[in-house]
Amino acid sequence: PISDTVQADEAAAGTAPFHLDLWFYFTLQNWVLDFGRPIAMLVFPLEWFPLNKPSVGDYFHMAYNVITPFLLLKLVERSPRTLPRAVIYVSVITLVMGASIHLVGDSVNHRLLFSGYQHHLSVRDNPIIKNLKPETLVSMVLSRSLFYLDLEARPPRYVPFFLLLFVYFSGCFTATKAASSMPGVALLLVMPSGLYYWYLVTEGQIFILFIFTFFAMLALVLHQKRKRLFLDSNGLFLFYSFALTLLLVALWVAWLWNDPVLRKKYPGVIYVPEPWAFYTLHISSRH
Repeated sequence: PISDTVQADEAAAGTAPFHLDLWFYFTLQNWVLDFGRPIAMLVFPLEWFPLNKPSVGDYFHMAYNVITPFLLLKLVERSPRTLPRAVIYVSVITLVMGASIHLVGDSVNHRLLFSGYQHHLSVRDNPIIKNLKPETLVSMVLSRSLFYLDLEARPPRYVPFFLLLFVYFSGCFTATKAASSMPGVALLLVMPSGLYYWYLVTEGQIFILFIFTFFAMLALVLHQKRKRLFLDSNGLFLFYSFALTLLLVALWVAWLWNDPVLRKKYPGVIYVPEPWAFYTLHISSRH
């Protein structure tokens, strides 16, 4: 297998083994089950999934909620630096809890999309909501569902996610500078990995959490460099993926900086539009 070949080459060179299997599966399931979830709902006929049954996106979400914690646990197991079991368990439980809450809001969110709901508008400003009766009850129910999606589910879901990644990253250092390199296959994975994290940061509206994690990683790299410790292949892969994500987010924001509709949707100091808001505003509205 390719992973065995990569690890054999690295062992011969005296470098830490690159966890190709985990990073590949992690990237693949992120693209298929998370990014591909709304796309699958566009592809599969709605008649196959009645409103009183889970949608294809819900099944994708359920699989994601199971596979992601499993892969994170396997990643932590391979980390030279380990956390107390209680911390790991609490982090994973919180991750699953947040993802489960997110499943409810996300299910409503995607169903609304096919009914004409426009993500770039607020709940009360959406045309389909204005035509529903009783208006107060509908607004209350949908606002609550989307509130879970926007505020309550995201921090519990992503804080332990980035915490576990950072803890793993903190153990990815080597005293041999020659070992601070990545195999070619790792370089190939950086692009899809960084691109996915761009989607996660923008669609999940977690830029503050992401930038805090990235700067913590950068500070740790600079601190360890003073001790003549260098990132190994796994640490470099994660760091380069996050660096690429930051670049993509900056380009995304710069491109949509003067969009008046999205500016109204995201009025805060930190302006990071969601890809699906862009889709409903500039793409689906043309069809």
